[in-house]
Amino acid sequence: MSEIQRVRRNTLGDLLRRSKRRFPTKMALQFAEESFTYAQLDEIVNRTANAVRASGLQKGDRAAVLSRNSLDFAILNFALAKAGVILVPINFMLNKDDIAFIFGHAEVSACFASPEFISLADDAIEQAGCGIVLKAIISKPSAPKDGWHQFRELIEQASANEPDVDLQDDDIAHILYTSGTESKPKGVMLTHKNLISEYVSTIIDGSMAEDDIAIHALPLFHSAQLHCFLGPYVYLGASGIILEQATPDLLLETVETHKATQLFCPPTVWIALLRSPEFAARNLTSLKKCYYGAAIMPVEVLKELRKRLPDAQFWNFYGQTEVAPLATVLKPDDQLRKPGSAGKPSLNVETIIVDDEGNEVPRGSIGEIVHRTSHAMLGYFRDPEKTSAAFHNGWFHSGDLGIMDEEGYITVVDRKKDMIKSGGENVSSREVEELIYQHPKVSEVAVIGVPHPYWIEAVTGVVVPKAGESLTADEILAFCRERLSSFKAPKFIVIADNLPRNPSGKILKRELRLQHEMLAQQ
Repeated sequence: MSEIQRVRRNTLGDLLRRSKRRFPTKMALQFAEESFTYAQLDEIVNRTANAVRASGLQKGDRAAVLSRNSLDFAILNFALAKAGVILVPINFMLNKDDIAFIFGHAEVSACFASPEFISLADDAIEQAGCGIVLKAIISKPSAPKDGWHQFRELIEQASANEPDVDLQDDDIAHILYTSGTESKPKGVMLTHKNLISEYVSTIIDGSMAEDDIAIHALPLFHSAQLHCFLGPYVYLGASGIILEQATPDLLLETVETHKATQLFCPPTVWIALLRSPEFAARNLTSLKKCYYGAAIMPVEVLKELRKRLPDAQFWNFYGQTEVAPLATVLKPDDQLRKPGSAGKPSLNVETIIVDDEGNEVPRGSIGEIVHRTSHAMLGYFRDPEKTSAAFHNGWFHSGDLGIMDEEGYITVVDRKKDMIKSGGENVSSREVEELIYQHPKVSEVAVIGVPHPYWIEAVTGVVVPKAGESLTADEILAFCRERLSSFKAPKFIVIADNLPRNPSGKILKRELRLQHEMLAQQ
């Protein structure tokens, strides 16, 4: 790398070092009783990067992290980037076969796992047949395990100097495997340039600031928490509180204790917070910036949040892992003016709506949402066919159906695969869900299509009642028939205790369709 390239370089490691120079003594991250200033964080990141290099890992190797949220996870996020090693965060809710698939597909050379996942990691490594160079236990103290190093001991004697690695802005920093709600996971390749471009959009359009106190509670293996919040806030030099998991009472306690100003949750977690008795008991007045995403926020839930948190502003971040993951933003002033909208394209994004031939459709017409942006992934790892399908006609194709209104605001109608074709008509599952959420006894709902001999697909709602409420299918059916066109009204309602979802908050409609595919034959 030339001197000019080194001076101009902008990678994840570079942004941490800059924050250290600006705010050396400021608290950067805290987890439980342990915290690091920016100077301490940069030092331990350098030690980790140098230890990783000394273990035999080379630039471009892949390293998996299988853990709940922790300081060590955050350290590895930046240390692997400084070492030139590609981070592969693993969804800890996956089973052995799914993890083995990712290990094998990514050909990981290292695995960092917290104690509760070591046996799972070993089984997946054996099944995948990976050539593992390094295995280290992170996050919590643990008894010795054959073949596993203790992470903090491993890095203790390593140099604290900045690692000397030939890195470029467009080198791959992360490979994130998609949640696989409909098919086998795909490895999304995100470069340093992708991520930092997305951080800039997130910071500007999300009104983030260096004096924010942020809570990082959703899983860091997911792009939303990692790339919309942890990365941007370290870039700014703000302070962050990492929580192991997003349980409602712990979230509310943390807001009060640390006077947190910022919180991100998917709608399912915001709903759980509202339903917690602790919501009314805790002092939440410090909370000024609230974000949601990963799934559609029911309008009735948003209204309740605005009423119960009158001093807080809300943002809707819409996108997907392939765009690192921010694409559009609905800002605070538009939350109720444009209810249910995903907002406008973020700073570094250009978005239009197209038909199946790739032609831009008129405003107000349904089509596929497509983007041009420096956020966009490099491609799917070792999958040129799916990469080609995603990038064509000069745009990245999201797979989401949407409408752009005359002001340029986008409303996501549905995933292409979630649009229900009933009796020759297209029915948006989201439209039916929004209506059912207006019923006062409903806590959550998912609308799917199930096979039907006459309708081809029958509109079906799976409904979770609010705690303590008695609710019948007939009540919901009558409620919908009074308010929806006949072809949109559900043919079946199922009352359920909960909805299946992945840890990022997305409801697994594929699983619901499998559970209820014989409903019309009963």
